[in-house]
Amino acid sequence: MFSLETAYFSRNAGRFSYFRKKKNVELISQEVHNAFEVIQNGGLILYPTDTVWGIGCDATQPEAVAKVYALKQRAEAHALICLVNGDRMLHQIFREIPEVAWQIMDFAERPTTLILDEPRNVAPNIIGADNSLGIRVVKSPFCYKLMERMKKPLVSTSANLSGHPTPKSFKEISPEIIAGVDYVVNLHHDTISGRPSSIIKLTKDAQVKIIRK
Repeated sequence: MFSLETAYFSRNAGRFSYFRKKKNVELISQEVHNAFEVIQNGGLILYPTDTVWGIGCDATQPEAVAKVYALKQRAEAHALICLVNGDRMLHQIFREIPEVAWQIMDFAERPTTLILDEPRNVAPNIIGADNSLGIRVVKSPFCYKLMERMKKPLVSTSANLSGHPTPKSFKEISPEIIAGVDYVVNLHHDTISGRPSSIIKLTKDAQVKIIRK
């Protein structure tokens, strides 16, 4: 049954959608600014990624990376991964990228972290003992815009103490982790996270090893 109320909402649906999107863009911009201010001073942030909630910092600052290990109570022998926002940043870290890496990134159906050999221009303590680094290209608005502002890669490691389960939502993150960061990003606190990314290790001689499906 058609009513004046139905007509009103029909006419204004586009307007409501516009204002919701505008408010969301403004909120993301503000959170990017807040997180950037912390990160450029060597601090840690707690933030939503394209998979699960993560602890992050500037991936080029060894002192900041060391804080992440300390907060997670994790040995530095267990290397962290970092996020990049596109091909250009990826090339800043790796001189040589296997062709299969591009194929995986183009056709992967879910977020996928690639472990590649011989990284450069990142903190030494983020690199694995075998001189490799896990990296993931992300396009989620907050992460993308933050790295666009940073012009550097962003550390990403799950927001849990080492050996503890990965939180599936912000509400499951332990108070110890929340208290240990310098800024908590105010986005997606009520959203259930996806599962952790797939992890595939690629070597320069074209060997492929699936670490996590």
